[in-house]
Amino acid sequence: MERFFRRFIDFVEWWATFLLLLMVVVVCLGVFFRYVLDASLAWYDEFASYLLVWLTFYGAVSASYHRRHIGFETFIARLMPVTRKKLEIVAEFLVLGFQAVLLYYGWLLTHKMGDETAISLVWVRMGWVYSVLPISGGLMLLISVQRLLHLVGGKEQRKGAEAPWSGSSSE
Repeated sequence: MERFFRRFIDFVEWWATFLLLLMVVVVCLGVFFRYVLDASLAWYDEFASYLLVWLTFYGAVSASYHRRHIGFETFIARLMPVTRKKLEIVAEFLVLGFQAVLLYYGWLLTHKMGDETAISLVWVRMGWVYSVLPISGGLMLLISVQRLLHLVGGKEQRKGAEAPWSGSSSE
């Protein structure tokens, strides 16, 4: 199961990379049309905004899996192991609650806005745009459930345990 989950996260990361490349292409196309051809595209900024939102949420799924979200590592590292574990379980339950809210209300919003269309892209349904909310919420919820099972089972993984990260953007 862990292997399948890891491959799925790899797919999400490739999807986020594709969204980033697509956003770069769309923005460059918009700039080219505006400043070189002097003919603005009416849709490029709206489409780029949607891509940025999708990129943010799918990137959050990857960050959640790799435990790269913001935290209080210095404070947590100073606690006794038993206290640290209890605090990590409580924190994970709080995160799980947020992800449940994201999944539930994202689902409601997706259904409510499903037939609406984008302003400049009439073929784009807003349900497609908002679908990132329940999808990413559900994926992060699964990640949190898996992490809780590991914490309760005694197999907790330290934050970013697969490789240390210095915080540099060049890594």
